[in-house]
Amino acid sequence: MTTASANVVFDEVTKFYGEILGVNRVSFSLEPGVTALVGPNGSGKTTVMNLMTGLIQPTSGTVRVRGLSPSDPEPFFRQVGYCTQFDSFPRGVTGRDFLYGPLRVTGFSRAQAEKLTHEALERAGMLQAAGRRVAAYSKGMRQRIRLAQAIAHRPSVLVLDEPLNGLDPMARAETLALFQELGRQGLHLIISSHILEEVDRISDRVVLMSNGSIVAEGRIHQVRREVQDHPMQILVRCSNPRQLAAEAFALDGVVEAKLQKDGGGLLVRTTDSDRFYLLLNRVAAEGAVEIDAVAPADDDVNSIYQYLIGSDEGAS
Repeated sequence: MTTASANVVFDEVTKFYGEILGVNRVSFSLEPGVTALVGPNGSGKTTVMNLMTGLIQPTSGTVRVRGLSPSDPEPFFRQVGYCTQFDSFPRGVTGRDFLYGPLRVTGFSRAQAEKLTHEALERAGMLQAAGRRVAAYSKGMRQRIRLAQAIAHRPSVLVLDEPLNGLDPMARAETLALFQELGRQGLHLIISSHILEEVDRISDRVVLMSNGSIVAEGRIHQVRREVQDHPMQILVRCSNPRQLAAEAFALDGVVEAKLQKDGGGLLVRTTDSDRFYLLLNRVAAEGAVEIDAVAPADDDVNSIYQYLIGSDEGAS
């Protein structure tokens, strides 16, 4: 059983970029292990990772990483490693230099920096290519050298933004095995990824985000159940919305059916979209209601739903 001081803790964290809301009252406490952070583009994942690594400060609320605050930068940054998606390197730098230089700048002795550099290069499978210039690396090699830099100072919290991008199948399997090993050693690994099936295989928990808020947490199957219970909005343009509303209210799972102001449609909120779509098929076949158009009215929730529920058929 871990204590709260050993966790990554967000307490009612809100972040505004000017007038734009990044995340809204996000709260969680993550124990050591592998956490997958998932959700569509714009859901707030990158904002959460930047807050977690101290790159930005919350507008309100508090962030603590293993008991440390980003406002105390020196001990905080010793605890945190961050591998972003940004693929940018100093001109002419070699793989070894890319690790060794930052270690020296942050206070490690020459002997310590050399040892940590060698160790990280070996763990990331980049030892043989360490003397080559990064500019000559493939995309997968650049991804692995950034991972090596993120783990070089032996952080206790490792935040990884799409770390499997560009890796061939063998390198991906080796990287996933490394993540599992680090998780077993008591590290926090927070991984943002769209390769949900592979991440779920090694993750202890999933945090699902939408519109800057947490929709669900837990193992992937638990999260799927929670998303299924989240009401979806469906807009139907039809000839007789009042009759369709009466039919819809007779269904289990429909929590709202609201007529559109122009009288030509109906907005339905339901936790069982499949049953509602069957109803639409039936009323259309009977000819009592002419259906002109059907579309999800909540694109973010629908995309998350399809992203998770459809993953069994290979969606990513």
